[in-house]
Amino acid sequence: MNKPQTVIRNLRIALGMKVALEQMKLADGETTIEADSFEANKEVFVVTDDDQRIAVPIGEYELEDGKVLVVVEEGIISEVKEMEAPAEPATEEAPVEATKSEPTAPKKTIESTVKETHFSKEEMDAKDTEIIELKAQLKLANEVVKPIVHNPENVKKTSGKISITEHINNL
Repeated sequence: MNKPQTVIRNLRIALGMKVALEQMKLADGETTIEADSFEANKEVFVVTDDDQRIAVPIGEYELEDGKVLVVVEEGIISEVKEMEAPAEPATEEAPVEATKSEPTAPKKTIESTVKETHFSKEEMDAKDTEIIELKAQLKLANEVVKPIVHNPENVKKTSGKISITEHINNL
């Protein structure tokens, strides 16, 4: 941002001339912003702890005095406006009409049954043995069965007529 105002201000600072800038704090009480004056179309900067000046990003910022600083273009004040009062919640409640409603039929009925079964140790051991046997059978079945694979190179193409040399080569 090399606007003439910035160049002149930087020259004044470099020459040791006193530059009168206004400073304000944001509503957080910690962040300090600085401008020639807090009016529309004036440059505005954030003053860091190490005294650097950074252009204020686009947005709306609440000032300590209750006003709102609006920045539409980075580092340029668009306007300074009074904070809008928060809308008061409606204290008056709408009267609730007492209506007699007819009971409605349910749309779905869900029924469920729970069955709890207790197994003895012998029954559990028998089930475990059965599972082990089934796993062994499954493993054996996977080893025995070989998948059939189609080999397109085995297919012999023949036309209606064949020469004697082709016939001999095919043998």
